[in-house]
Amino acid sequence: MKSFKVADFKAPLQEFVEATPQPTGTQVLIKVKAAGVCHSDLHIWEGGYDLGHGRKPLSLKDRGINLPLTMGHETVGEVLAFGPDVKPGDQGDLKLGDVGLVYPWIGCGKCATCLGGDENMCLTPRSLGVYCDGGYSDHMLVPHPRYLLNLRGLDPATTAPYACSGVTTYSALKKVEQHFDTPIVMFGAGGLGLMALSLLKAMGGKGAIMVDIDARKREAAEKAGALATVDPKAGDALEQLTKKAGGPIRAVIDLVGNAATTQLGFDCLTKGGKLVIVGLFGGGATWALPLIPIKAVTIQGSYVGNLRETQELLDLVRAKKIPPIPVTTAPLDKANDALLQLQQGAVVGRTVLTP
Repeated sequence: MKSFKVADFKAPLQEFVEATPQPTGTQVLIKVKAAGVCHSDLHIWEGGYDLGHGRKPLSLKDRGINLPLTMGHETVGEVLAFGPDVKPGDQGDLKLGDVGLVYPWIGCGKCATCLGGDENMCLTPRSLGVYCDGGYSDHMLVPHPRYLLNLRGLDPATTAPYACSGVTTYSALKKVEQHFDTPIVMFGAGGLGLMALSLLKAMGGKGAIMVDIDARKREAAEKAGALATVDPKAGDALEQLTKKAGGPIRAVIDLVGNAATTQLGFDCLTKGGKLVIVGLFGGGATWALPLIPIKAVTIQGSYVGNLRETQELLDLVRAKKIPPIPVTTAPLDKANDALLQLQQGAVVGRTVLTP
């Protein structure tokens, strides 16, 4: 088995060649068909998050991430073998040779949060590609068949991003569903933004105003059907947002998550509006605290999505025949290049590794 691992934070990924593991217990061995390169992988690779306000960065080592680690939490693979404890009822509609999307946001499986169906919110996570080895490899172990969602003919390379950018934006959109009759303002027109744009249309939303500093990404958003686009660095960005919305802005989804985007997002909201923060770029909030109660604004974080939402998303993709976001495929041994291109902001849509 060949994989590319983070052996040291901020250092190039290292190639490892090891024996292909055999599944034990309820594990499933898959042959990786596609592995998306996500912006969250950059934070893992870099080793932490910028908390702003002069605070010490949030160290991923302190959060329990041990090296070496095979990243990759947007993974599609072919089922090669089931562990000896997998019962026929555990497999669902999966059989040997089927291709499935890996749900990576796994928890302990025992706490009230996990038992309630929200493993992504577990306080002792075992997320694949984050805490456990993921898809930057030609083979991968999945803890249980329930975490493999049958593709049923969907393309592996374009489906892989649904495990993160897809379910992340789907879950965020559900948090502002009551405002779908008005334009939703979205910050970030990269892979997440283009995914959110296509899902919003499929979910019956009026549309989105996309905000991004990169002209190429704004152009991509316009081609994907954005109602309008805005450059946040423009001196009149706030006025542009208000004018292009054609009325009060009731919902903002920030897929970037830095001080500048959250400030502009907060400023453009009307009274009673909602700001959903998804992005992990980093920094500290700059809002004037009295304005939060004065405007009666809701500020909510949204972290990936649960297994139920991921299945809902795949069903929606099939039912609505949602066009995929732009995907560039690359061989597994180009994983380092893919990370560097993403770090440099050179990726439109998603890079997907195809071992």
